[in-house]
Order: sequence, then C-alpha cells, then structure tokens
Amino acid sequence: EPGGVHTLVTGGSEWIVLPLAGGCTVRIAGETLELRGRESVFSGVSDFAYVPRDARAEISSGAGGRFALAGAKCERRLPARYGPAPEVPVELRGSGTCSRQVNNFAAADIFDCDRLIAVEVLTPGGNWSSYPPHKHDEHVPGEECELEEIYYFEVQDGGLGYHRVSPSRDGGTDVLAEVRGGDVVLIPDGWHGPSIAPPGRTLYYLNVMAGPGEERAWLIRDHPDHRWIRDTWPDEPIDARLPLYTAHPSPGPEVTP
Repeated sequence: EPGGVHTLVTGGSEWIVLPLAGGCTVRIAGETLELRGRESVFSGVSDFAYVPRDARAEISSGAGGRFALAGAKCERRLPARYGPAPEVPVELRGSGTCSRQVNNFAAADIFDCDRLIAVEVLTPGGNWSSYPPHKHDEHVPGEECELEEIYYFEVQDGGLGYHRVSPSRDGGTDVLAEVRGGDVVLIPDGWHGPSIAPPGRTLYYLNVMAGPGEERAWLIRDHPDHRWIRDTWPDEPIDARLPLYTAHPSPGPEVTP
C-alpha cells in the first residue's frame, strides 16, 4: 500500500529485497538505500538490496508496490549492499521452444552472499523452461549440490501456467501444479521441470535457493530420460522474442551516513 512500512528482523538469515513492482527505501543501521525498482517484472531488470544477518531493516514505499523478500539461513555476516540494475547479467538459455531469459542478479558467481542464490526466469508464451527436468537434492562432488528451492510465479496479463516436480527417490516430492500470479511451488527435493508458459502469455518466476554445503554453487543433474533435448539446441535459433529486455541504467544508491 502507498506509504507502507515493513520491518525486517533478519535473525540468522541473509536477505535480498527485490522490487517486483514499484520502488522502495531500505534503511539498515544508519544507511539508506533507494531502490528505483520497475513497473513490473515484465518491464525490466530491477536494482535490489542485500540485508545481512543479525540486522534490522525498515522497508518503506511512498507510492506503494510489491517487493520480494528472499532469504536463507547463513553463517557469515556480510555487509549491506546495493545491487545496481545495469550490473545484472541477462542470459538467454536454450533454443527454439525451450528458449528463456535468465536475470542472474544473485547467481552464485555474480553476487556475493553466504548461502543465498536467486535468479529470475522469463519464458515466452508457449515455451517450456526448467527443461530438461533437473535436480540438486544431494551432494555429489563436482556434479551436484544440495539445494532447496522455491519458485514464485507471475503470468503476464493474467492466465495460468504449469509446473512439474517428480520424485528422485521413494516418497519424494511429486507435484503437478497449476500456477497463477503470486503462487509459490516449494521444491525440497526431486526432479523439477518443466515450467510451461501458456500461449500468448509470458511466464515469470523467481528462483530462490540455498543449501548446507560449504561451497555456494549451482550444480545440477539432468533427468536421464530428458537430457537429450540439450543436444538439439545448437541446431535451432533462440526464440526471436528474446530478450524481452536487457539491463537498463538506474541511479546509484543514495547512501545516508
């Protein structure tokens, strides 16, 4: 709501404040970070704020908006920081009907966190993403990391999409979810994918991951029945609708001592 204020007490977790629609002010221990934000997740990349563990942050927005708070338990206390929108790498993955756009704002090799990994994915209407199905629910050195994950969804102009999680072990997670704007799918384990965008509507999801391993990395294993799809990608062009947008310049943070 316009003029709204939210107090975030981080405890033993690190957090990222990511504008989904609108801008906000984040105040942490005497510092003030102004986030310009964006009109919507379909209009451009956003700046963001990192809030460390053992801190108290006040998040306010004069005009109102929607803001994701992505957090994970952690050990190290890193400094509060501003993430500029122009520094967010925009990556195109897959090809053909598996084409998608990934905004790597807090990918493991892009932005320093202790445990938290977070990216945004945009899938053009009619395409599949998170495909081939993959998993990261056990530690296999050099091959796979143990990471829990959530998917937060939005669908452009309404509509619906679908997301699948299939078991990687007896009694594991088994979900076929119809997803609409604001829905969340929890993935503690299992093969996840595909995420299916409806024709004529772009599907957005925010991926938030973390795990217990000493190394902060994103190592995945493809489902053996579906990994063949990767071999077809070099022979197909990337969907001409991508990129939906690239990183746009935004003002730097206003820091008040």
